[in-house]
Amino acid sequence: MTPFSDLDLDPNPHPDGELALQTVALPADRNQHGEIHGGWLAAQMDMAGSVACTKVAQGKVATVAIEYISFLSPIKVGAVVGCYTSIRGVGRSSVKVEVEAWINDVTSEEEWTKVAEGEFIFVAIDDNGRTRAIPAPSRR
Repeated sequence: MTPFSDLDLDPNPHPDGELALQTVALPADRNQHGEIHGGWLAAQMDMAGSVACTKVAQGKVATVAIEYISFLSPIKVGAVVGCYTSIRGVGRSSVKVEVEAWINDVTSEEEWTKVAEGEFIFVAIDDNGRTRAIPAPSRR
């Protein structure tokens, strides 16, 4: 998927993939403008990608690349942030995952809103931090 590919196509957008992480945006996560810092959201998306890729790799993984992150909308303090993941490819030792971040303000009737999307690449590693092969049944 490329950035912004589905922004205007679906009149009732919904998350693509499996919920991997859900948290609340707190005041300590604000930037100088009072909105949630993009770096905080990138870290949440990275953790969600790690959760998904750890399952596929059947063990420890490390982030080796972020292909892109597109920030689509600001996040206010108190918003519930959900990160959804979809595995896009599995190699001998690497896993590519798409991560979408969605928010919901629990104090309003507003629907979930997509605020970011990105593509991350993880590599399976052993206990010594060296690249290892992903067990064959996980490869696609």
